[in-house]
Amino acid sequence: MSLFNDLHGTAYLLHHGGLHTGTQFASPQGPLDVCAAAYAITEGNLPDAFYEDEVTSIELIEASERAMAAIRAISHALDTAPCATDGGPDYIEHVSNWAATPPIGATQPPTTSEVIGRILRAADSIARDHTLPPHHHAA
Repeated sequence: MSLFNDLHGTAYLLHHGGLHTGTQFASPQGPLDVCAAAYAITEGNLPDAFYEDEVTSIELIEASERAMAAIRAISHALDTAPCATDGGPDYIEHVSNWAATPPIGATQPPTTSEVIGRILRAADSIARDHTLPPHHHAA
């Protein structure tokens, strides 16, 4: 799978299962946090910890190179920068908080459609950046 496909899969999962913005990374009713959706797509499963243990969930996500690549790509497509945690950018918090928190000057967080749109724009940006022909300088 490619990062492009992982992002499209994440968007698909959120479209069909719903976006979870509450406590933990997943709702027993089915909706998933953006980072949980990226993990589920890239790893092919969703451990029970995502429903009940935030610390373990974060550890599982951080241990998945593919999930973190997708989350970093989404983070880079946002209008804000991630905050630093333990000396490095906290991409999981950045993406989760973005999807669950109203932006400055707004009263509502982004809609599920807006979240999906941003994920798809991140995928399109990656596809565009990786398919451009090499730049040739005139002699």
